[in-house]
Amino acid sequence: MISEDIEAYLREHEQKDLLRFITCGSVDDGKSTLIGRLLHDSKMIYEDQLAAITQASKTSGTTGDAVDLALLVDGLQSEREQGITIDVAYRFFSTDKRKFIIADTPGHEQYTRNMATGASTASLAVILIDARYGVQTQTRRHSFIADLLGIQHLVIAVNKMDLVDFSQERFDEIVADYREFADKLNARDLRFVPMSALEGDNVVNPSERTPWYFDGGYEGVPLLELLETAEIAHDSNLSDLRLPVQYVNRPNLDFRGYCGTLAAGILRPGQAVKALPSGKTSTVERIVTFDGDLEVAYPGQAITVTLADEIDISRGDWLVEDEANIPLSNVFEADIVWMHDTALETGKLYDFKLATRDAAGQISAIDYQIDVNTLEHRVADHLDLNAIGRCRVELTTSVPLDDYRRSPGTGSFIVIDRLTNVTVGAGMVHQMLETELPYEFRAHDSKADVVWNRSSVTPAMRAQIKGHRGKCVWFTGLSGSGKSSLGNALEVELNRRGYHTMLLDGDNIRHGLCKDLGMSEADRTENIRRVGEIAKLFADAGIIVITAFISPFRADRDAARKLFNDGDFIEVHVDTPMDICEQRDPKGLYQKAREGKIKDFTGINSPYEVPKAAELTLKTMDHDQKELVNQVIKRLSL
Repeated sequence: MISEDIEAYLREHEQKDLLRFITCGSVDDGKSTLIGRLLHDSKMIYEDQLAAITQASKTSGTTGDAVDLALLVDGLQSEREQGITIDVAYRFFSTDKRKFIIADTPGHEQYTRNMATGASTASLAVILIDARYGVQTQTRRHSFIADLLGIQHLVIAVNKMDLVDFSQERFDEIVADYREFADKLNARDLRFVPMSALEGDNVVNPSERTPWYFDGGYEGVPLLELLETAEIAHDSNLSDLRLPVQYVNRPNLDFRGYCGTLAAGILRPGQAVKALPSGKTSTVERIVTFDGDLEVAYPGQAITVTLADEIDISRGDWLVEDEANIPLSNVFEADIVWMHDTALETGKLYDFKLATRDAAGQISAIDYQIDVNTLEHRVADHLDLNAIGRCRVELTTSVPLDDYRRSPGTGSFIVIDRLTNVTVGAGMVHQMLETELPYEFRAHDSKADVVWNRSSVTPAMRAQIKGHRGKCVWFTGLSGSGKSSLGNALEVELNRRGYHTMLLDGDNIRHGLCKDLGMSEADRTENIRRVGEIAKLFADAGIIVITAFISPFRADRDAARKLFNDGDFIEVHVDTPMDICEQRDPKGLYQKAREGKIKDFTGINSPYEVPKAAELTLKTMDHDQKELVNQVIKRLSL
């Protein structure tokens, strides 16, 4: 047809459906050789390409005098020198029935992130297994990642059957082992084929050396036929309309179009749609493409949509069905594949790219890490390179999200390091979680009708910038016990070590924030209440706040403690005998109190309630100041 009617051939070629698939598996299982064999035996290698790899086989080949077909996709110099695949290589070919895009992915564990990249757009995975070694760790890893990324069709290619004399017994053993592992996967279409990619058995053409494969209970067809007949038409979500807006096209005053790739659903002119997150509705006026307007658009098509009404839509917004009920949330669970040498850190601020929307946020917790050998869950506080874990993600803004298995295009995201702008992880949304509202009521007795405003930047995010969590060291003790001196010495030492601190001294606070308060019991309680609130704000900012107050009443100190999380409030009782405090009397207060010039002075005519369960008690008569400061720093566990 090419020679007789090239236009008819091209029209026929345009109507063929496209299958994107990957080859994966353990190192040296023959993935690159398989792709070379597919292209060679289906007559899709041009003469100049064949001549080039024939020449390269003499210097970089691993097949002796024969042409090393793996060199067709292993194009990097380092790949040819080592005889391995490092980067993902893409190749296109077609047959009479279908067009194909192949992604040859690396088998080494350290390049698992590249394999995940190749699998992210594939509908089918060819997982190679070396017949000599059977199911390996990387076989399980790649199978799990393919399944995690929603690939429904798995073809298990048992390669190098020529090295085990095409043994049916060995093939059956590998099939049984893999099926036992695959019971834990979600893939609904699982096929097995014995082959020799090097010699071409059951790759494109049936092999006479595996009669048991065609006569037994297997598919009985070579790999290419499995690829040509894999049913992928129903893999796309055609029911839930999802169009993430990538660009607002405004070439002139008469045209405003919203550009993007249709991620799911079917879109037609006249259809009622809703914009998220605004919730504004309109109807589709036109579906515009470079080749003209469309009457209907399907998933995967890049389109520009015009609406009947002028509504505010920006990059990152979604167009969905007008009656679709899609909740907005800033908290969700996701499976994350970590792709960087620097481990994932919980609480660290990252950038997230979800469909066409950018947002800042953090991975607040790791529920578990997945052991790819057994698919069991293990406790983890970080994820290393190539690790996979179920994580809790918190964004600084609420966004619409989908379950990845329902709509991969709007249920996936990447994690970006904010300093280097490097992609460090890829994630698949599992489910939304109940979000904490930006406004929540906090129990209070304020005279004003107010609600608590929850900041989008969390204390954990602020602490990440400073390098440590905020805490409160609350020094309490009699006047003259040495609280202020110890607080000042502690702050100096912490600053010397690089920590962010703030010292709140009793006298200084009464010069400003609490200058309206006297020394009555009620005023003292209010004084400590205000100090506790200020200390909490400093701690939320990631600062180690040090307070030095007599704070004589146990109930007042306990009220301040309740403002903090467990472990963030360290009560330090500076235990100095009263006679020593009175001897020191640096401000002459004890003398004035005994002369009756000061009323309600702690220790003279007002009680001091000794802490019952202070985190630390400092005996100033038994240790010098440096030793006491070191005791506090040790208790802080910084």
